[in-house]
Amino acid sequence: MKKFLFFSLFIAISWSASAQKEVSYHGKKITEAGAIPATQLASQMGDKEKINTKVEGTVESVCKVKGCWMKVKTAEGQTMRVMFKDYAFFVPKDIEGKTVVVEGLAETTTTPVAKLRHYAEDAGKSKEEIEKITEPEKAITFMADGVIVKK
Repeated sequence: MKKFLFFSLFIAISWSASAQKEVSYHGKKITEAGAIPATQLASQMGDKEKINTKVEGTVESVCKVKGCWMKVKTAEGQTMRVMFKDYAFFVPKDIEGKTVVVEGLAETTTTPVAKLRHYAEDAGKSKEEIEKITEPEKAITFMADGVIVKK
């Protein structure tokens, strides 16, 4: 009986430890090393239009159709849209609030109204919310080669 209890306790502790460290990889396999907080991306970019970098942040929203983009929180309530290079991979649709590390190209872009409305539709927004989008959006976007989703 002691052996059974010891073995059960060992399995439970092992499972608990591995569950806390679980991550999933999407696209190119990357590491967390050298990632900067998403809140520092704009200052790191300075006046550059594009930079290759690695960023860590919290997912605000994800494409509900198939996980083909996500928004990551940046400084002061802002977000950056993260898309996936060559549309070659997607992320799980249930990762809102999770921490991610993305590696790729950060770029200052202007997104036209039609594309913003398409993204809003993918996010499950109401028709009324979609119709309120009337101006293009200038923001930092990110084309990721690889993504780590921390669980």
